[in-house]
Amino acid sequence: MMAKYKRILLKLSGESLMGDQQYGIDQNRLGDYAEQIAEIVKGGVQVGIVIGGGNIFRGLSGAANGFDRVKGDQMGMLATVINSLALNSALVNAGVKSKVLTAIRMEPVGEYYSKEKAVEALSNGEVVIISGGTGNPYFTTDTASALRGIEIEAEVMLKGTRVDGIYTADPEKDANATKFDTISFDEIYNRNLRIMDLTATTLCKENNLPIYVFDMDQKGNLQKVMSGEDIGTLVHN
Repeated sequence: MMAKYKRILLKLSGESLMGDQQYGIDQNRLGDYAEQIAEIVKGGVQVGIVIGGGNIFRGLSGAANGFDRVKGDQMGMLATVINSLALNSALVNAGVKSKVLTAIRMEPVGEYYSKEKAVEALSNGEVVIISGGTGNPYFTTDTASALRGIEIEAEVMLKGTRVDGIYTADPEKDANATKFDTISFDEIYNRNLRIMDLTATTLCKENNLPIYVFDMDQKGNLQKVMSGEDIGTLVHN
């Protein structure tokens, strides 16, 4: 079966890794993710991954609790490295070659990120997990995934969330919310829909990187997206 995309940037939320726990990493959820990713890699898809750190520490909530914002964001960056190492380990267990690159130097935990290194590994069939956000404070991991997706020349950013797409309102709060199959970046702005922060959305818009929002917590969904099934929402220019 031909995959719909050849090279993707998969954005995973740290919160999703908690599974049913209050905090940290749920081994079952981690294993599910690794299996889903392994399935598409074995089908020939090149996969770059950026993962958040909200299951361990959020820079913004740290700042609200009296942490210096820059220090808080740096703690958040380190949280993404912990998640990336966990996912890397789970992928290796699932029989997939994978490497962690970090936006800030921390050998031997991971290699220092460069576009060349990432693209070379992708071309060799390795999953590349790019951790540490952008390496700068005041930028979210959504912005990091937009940036890395553009750099590695991914065809699409797949944003795995716990909702199955973008709605007119929060479907968890509003029973009348209806789902979009496709929506333009401009309409996202005009309707003030916060699928990602504005910096990330603008980066994708200006560099023509479409975003596909889907429910990654439903096992098998990543493969469905790859085979062209319409299970989420496509954001495009």
